[in-house]
Amino acid sequence: MAQSLLFIPDISGFTEFVQSTEAAHSQHVIAELLEVLIQANQLDLQLAEIEGDALFFYKENELPSQERLLAQIEHIFTAFYSHLKLLEKNRVCPCNACTTARNLELKIIVHCGELQFLDVQGNHKPFGPSVIEAHRLMKNSVDSNNYVLFSKDLTEQLEISSDYWSKLFSFKPGSDSYDGKELEYAWSDIDPSLLKLLPFATPKPVSFDSKPCITYELDFPIKPNELLEYITNYQFRHEWVEGVDRFEYNEHEVTRLGTPHTCVIDGKHLDFVTITKPAGPRELVYGELTRSAPQIDELFQFFIIAPKGNSGSLLKSEVFWKIKSPVKAILINWLAKAKIKKSNIKAMHNLRDFIEATRVKD
Repeated sequence: MAQSLLFIPDISGFTEFVQSTEAAHSQHVIAELLEVLIQANQLDLQLAEIEGDALFFYKENELPSQERLLAQIEHIFTAFYSHLKLLEKNRVCPCNACTTARNLELKIIVHCGELQFLDVQGNHKPFGPSVIEAHRLMKNSVDSNNYVLFSKDLTEQLEISSDYWSKLFSFKPGSDSYDGKELEYAWSDIDPSLLKLLPFATPKPVSFDSKPCITYELDFPIKPNELLEYITNYQFRHEWVEGVDRFEYNEHEVTRLGTPHTCVIDGKHLDFVTITKPAGPRELVYGELTRSAPQIDELFQFFIIAPKGNSGSLLKSEVFWKIKSPVKAILINWLAKAKIKKSNIKAMHNLRDFIEATRVKD
């Protein structure tokens, strides 16, 4: 019977990360990373199951060449660490999950063998001794949290030496005993500094030569970090922003610099992107920019949050706009400014009412 490939990427540090950080954001971070690992699949592997912090892939009755397998592993590590760098550099949230995501690491277990399958409610799942061995190899004595491990069966099939060496890989032999059976393997630590990380855009902080067109301040009975979550979590927007048909956004993603979302008003789409501007001491800043507002070339809104007392916050809203046409600028300042300010003030009071109502329920 032909040999099949078993391929298991496993996020290191998952348990501690989830248990010691904010639950909602830790779930989003892990979900994003798992999605990145799935999208990095270049070998046309089949996804058998998502196992919490790990993915169980297989390729039935086929093994890739040594070169293609090593290239796949380098690609998946590159994608993983590129996304961690994006999360770190474009972060707007100061919670433990978002600030410590950079400490997560990755290990990959690769094995081969004959596969049998179970078909349960339309799911075609591999099982058998090879599957058991691959999962046992995840619990090994390797002194690293960031590595790739090849079973001896795989190295023999692909003729990979247990001391194979290249710029990224430096394999060493190892073995562990499982239920009285010795399983040999070759493993290599992976140094993230040797990876050529993928580029990504980081919006620069915005600065203005003039004062805001509109400002408003309001006290809130919660800490700055909590208030920022209510503002940046788009699932709450319909609770405090009036007149919007719906909000479109990626509900599985933590909001960060460059994150898009869309407000649909009377069938018209206003596309926003997350931005920031320089913050003062102890301030948190979240901003949004749209270039699709009627008559306004660029519309900026910033929420600046500062601590107040032991457990309160002061929220300041600042709205700026840029209008190239002098005529349009006069019309906006004359006809629309008061309306925009009224809507802005109403939204902030709605936000406070929603937060207070939510805290009473809790």
